[in-house]
Amino acid sequence: MTLGLVAALAGLALLDSTSIGTLFIPIWLMLTPGRLKLSRFGVYLGTITVFYFAVGIVIVLGASQLAGHLDNEVALWIQLVIGVFLFAISFRFDSKKKPNTSRWQNRLNANGSAVALAGVAVLAGVVELATMLPYLGAIGMMSAADLRPAQIGLLLAGYCLVMIVPALLLLGGRLALRARIEPFLTRISDWFAAKGASATGWILGIAGFLVARDAVARLFLM
Repeated sequence: MTLGLVAALAGLALLDSTSIGTLFIPIWLMLTPGRLKLSRFGVYLGTITVFYFAVGIVIVLGASQLAGHLDNEVALWIQLVIGVFLFAISFRFDSKKKPNTSRWQNRLNANGSAVALAGVAVLAGVVELATMLPYLGAIGMMSAADLRPAQIGLLLAGYCLVMIVPALLLLGGRLALRARIEPFLTRISDWFAAKGASATGWILGIAGFLVARDAVARLFLM
């Protein structure tokens, strides 16, 4: 495990932290009318964090089986192809296409029970399975790095925790500043509603660069 790998994974985790499930739904929870309930926030963030970790473990097990049949150099070339692919498809995201945010806000407001919030978290995670490409890139980097299972588990747990750090920081600001931070949260929500597709393109482009850069470094510079 190298410092460069940890830094790259942290960067990818921060990119993943800007998804609907890990940032914008938590913001909408903070903006829900009435008293902010920490228990609701904790149930939601805890559920989606555990969901991401569990999905990561399942994918790592499959990737490890595949990597066991591949030469390490071949695995790195595959990682490089994945990185280039992520970077290439980032240009296909239409900045004029607006994400449908109203349905998520309606789900949050429809039922405030813990079970319902956990269900929203799982649903958000399932919906994002098709777009969690930075996470898949990070798992590919871990699998190609020839790490022990305990190290991969630790990195996955750290990745999932870093993903929720921005939401927790905003929650701290909401608790400390109360109504004074609400206009800022509203602006973030409105920005995502208008520019969400474009932001996704930037996220994929940066993720592709990090994944490809790690593969190039290990193929040609180490």
